[in-house]
This record gives sequence, C-alpha cells and structure tokens, in this order.
Amino acid sequence: MSICIEKLDFSYGSHRVLKDISVDVADGTLVNVLGPNGTGKSTLFRCILGLNKNYQGTIIVNGKDIRKLSIRERAKEMAYIPQSHKPVYDYAVLDVVLMSASASSGMLFTPKQAHVDRAYEALDRVGIAHLAERPYTQISGGEQQLVLVARALAQNASTLIMDEPTSALDYGNTVRVLTCVRQLAEEGLTIIQSTHQPDQAFLYSDKTLVIHEGEVLAYGTPKETITEELISRIYGVNVEVNSLYDDKVRVCVPLSEVARKS
Repeated sequence: MSICIEKLDFSYGSHRVLKDISVDVADGTLVNVLGPNGTGKSTLFRCILGLNKNYQGTIIVNGKDIRKLSIRERAKEMAYIPQSHKPVYDYAVLDVVLMSASASSGMLFTPKQAHVDRAYEALDRVGIAHLAERPYTQISGGEQQLVLVARALAQNASTLIMDEPTSALDYGNTVRVLTCVRQLAEEGLTIIQSTHQPDQAFLYSDKTLVIHEGEVLAYGTPKETITEELISRIYGVNVEVNSLYDDKVRVCVPLSEVARKS
C-alpha cells in the first residue's frame, strides 16, 4: 500500500476533528475525498503531510512512518498541491518548477543541468513545456495549476496530495487539470485530492473517501459510495443519481431544480 492510515484521531484543543480514521490507498490510485466544509478534509491532509503532528494513530507512506521522517525525507515521499498559489515575485514558469529541487538539494542551491532537465521533463509531462520562459503571473489559472502539478512531479515524489485543485478554475481548465491528474495516476502515482463535486469523483477517481463529521462515512469505488442517500446526508440536498453512456458516467441532479422546471 502507498498510504496506510490506522485509527487516526486529531483534536484542536478539546475539539475532536478526526475520529478513528482507517484507510488504505494502493499505489497508482486516484482518491477523491468528499465532505462538507469543516468536516476535517484539510486536517486529514495536514496530518498525512506531517504538518499536524499531535495526532493519535499511525500514518504510513510508502512503507515509512511519517512521524519518523524529517521534512526533507517527507518531501521525497509526498508533494502537496494547494488550491491556488499567489506568488510575490514574477518568476518564470521554469523557475517555479525548479524550486522543488530544494527537496533534495537544500534551501540555497544552484540548479544543475540535471535539475533543469527534470523541470523541463515535468512541464512536458503535463503538456506545458512551451510556457517554461513565461512569467508565472501572466499565464491563466489553469496553466498555473498545471505548473504546480509539474513542480510536484519535479520533486520526484510518488504521492501527490491535492487540496481542491480546481476550485478556482473555469470548466475548460478544470477538465484539463483533472485529465492530467487522471493520466498521472494511470502512470503509477498515488493521488489524493479533495473536491466538493461528486460528478468529478464519478468521472475521474478510482476510489472515493467520504468524510462526515470527522469520520469515514464511506470508502470504495464512486459507484459504490456516492448514492442519493449519502449526498442528502452530507450536503443536505436531495439529488437523483443518473446513469449515462451505459453507466460509464453518473451525474447528480438536484431534485429541487427538476421540480422547478416541471
């Protein structure tokens, strides 16, 4: 297993946020994490990344207990991709990707040709090598998100943690980013990403982890886990789950809108 979480508990003071979470994620699996705001998704990610250390339970990544890893050692195993990134300086795209080389070379370093080659390879892998010399602040939001994916790839980590990577993107860029992420999972990377869109889980993920009130409500394939009853319970919205294209795709339709248009 790429990630093994056993009996994970975490509290902020007296407020218990994560409650006895146990999840196994195999290599090359794309997991979508669903759950309402404030239910513990980001806290779960912070625990996996080793940023929240005072947890109970065990988190094993690629066979290694993250409690026993230094920051640099964790960076060799996992890369984090945030919702968005607001740079202070007008770095070139290539320079943004090269920053990930510090995971193995230290904070202050002079990039070697091998680092540059790795950065270009990562940009090419996500289809944006042609943007290498462009200022990062002058490309689109979708392109910026792909740059962050490339930066994670250049880090050479086998596991990617992504916190709502498409929340600020338009439809076209959302499809481009998620298609890229899906391809990376097929190439063997393990990817855990949060989303508020059940339809994205149906389209792209291998497994769906549903977190509700700090607990695992369901974990399995999207078709197994995402039901009308589950969506109503976690989001308070009545939907109908419809099957399309011989059940290759499923979508959630809000019943309130169906009734309004009747």
